[in-house]
Amino acid sequence: VGTRPDCMPEDLLDYFAELSLRKFVMIEYGLESTSDKTLIRINRGHTHEESESAIRRTAAKGIYTGAHLILGLPGESRDEILHHADVLSRLPITTLKLHQLQLIKNTRMAKEFKEDTADEYIELVIDFIERLNPSIVVERFVSQSPKELLIAPDWGLKNFEFTAKVNKRIEERDTWQGRLFQV
Repeated sequence: VGTRPDCMPEDLLDYFAELSLRKFVMIEYGLESTSDKTLIRINRGHTHEESESAIRRTAAKGIYTGAHLILGLPGESRDEILHHADVLSRLPITTLKLHQLQLIKNTRMAKEFKEDTADEYIELVIDFIERLNPSIVVERFVSQSPKELLIAPDWGLKNFEFTAKVNKRIEERDTWQGRLFQV
C-alpha cells in the first residue's frame, strides 16, 4: 500500500496490522525528503516528524514498512541529500525506493530545475547508499514518467539499464551499501 505519512489514521493502521496476520502487507510512505524546509518548498503538506511517526507506528505493529525518497529536490545540497541516508538509516524501514527528480510539463518546479547527467546521478546514488543502513532493501534507484509528459531528465536509459550502470560503478569504486553507515 503506497500512501502519504499524514494519511494513516490509527484505525486504518489497526486494520492493516490485523490483515498482516493473514496476508503479506507492506505500507510504503512517500516521504520525498527528510527536510522540513524542502517539504514546505514543494508544498508536500506534511512534516518529517509526521513521516517518522507514521513509520514508527507502522513498524511497531509488525507491518513491513517502506519509504520513497526523491534525490535532487530543488534547494537541497549534495550534503543535505546524503544526510537523508543517515536519517532514514535510524528508522525501522524494510525497503526504500529512490528516484531522480522528474520534471513534468506545466509544473512550477520545471522552471527551477538544473539537469544532472545520468553519471552524476549514479555517483549521488552510490554516495547515498554507502551511508544507508545495509539492512534496508533498496527496491529501485530511478523511475520513469511517460515520455510525452517529461521535460527532464531524458537520459535514454531504461530502469534495468540504469541499475546495471549503478552496479558496474559500485564494482569500479570497490564499494557497497552501508560502507559508511554509522550506528
